[in-house]
Amino acid sequence: MARQLDEQVAGRFPVGKRLRVLDVGMGQGTQALRLARAGHQVTGLERDATMIAAARDALAGQPEGIRERMRIIEGDGRDTGVHFLPGSFDVVLCHGVLMYVEEPDPLLAGLARMLAPGGLLSLLVRNGDALAMRPALHGGWAGALAAFDTTIYRNHLGLDVRADRLAPLTAKLASIGAPLHTWYGVRVFTDAAPDDAPVPDDLELLLAAEMRAGRTDPYRGVAALLHLCGVRG
Repeated sequence: MARQLDEQVAGRFPVGKRLRVLDVGMGQGTQALRLARAGHQVTGLERDATMIAAARDALAGQPEGIRERMRIIEGDGRDTGVHFLPGSFDVVLCHGVLMYVEEPDPLLAGLARMLAPGGLLSLLVRNGDALAMRPALHGGWAGALAAFDTTIYRNHLGLDVRADRLAPLTAKLASIGAPLHTWYGVRVFTDAAPDDAPVPDDLELLLAAEMRAGRTDPYRGVAALLHLCGVRG
């Protein structure tokens, strides 16, 4: 997903431009720190105290220049209008957040308002059109059959959360003024791998295969996650 994001940033903004980035639901700050290291000015918004502590610890170990380019704010992604003025950012990330939001429309509209004209909105969501894949790949046929008729699933934390289907989300992005520019699949081939699987020796080949599948039909349509990139008009 990071490679996909870099591809979109490189294709939309001048080389060397220092971007204003907002990472909503930044978690432990993986993407935020990566972008700060690349020279961008990054704001991370997170409400979970444990995640904030992890992000601050990671940031503390960075050189001073990187620490100066990144700030962390405690808050909910639905309150972006409280913290920031409209049009304040060139790139807004919202990765792995929508599945925990029962009614995502206000959040999405708020994210779009944060974008400057021509700005990039990057969403990572659970693919509601392929929920049967994971249980089926593990031989859970009853779960696979049930997944065809719902967008609710149980995640690895044991929580019942929601997935998004591509067509309704595409329509929603158009309605909030950040129409879909392109989309990718994420974890096409590797979703069934256990969390504790060792890093394979041929990791670069694996990533190349995932990158190719993530942009190629019909493979990307059955990915575990969808990476959608909208552009503010």
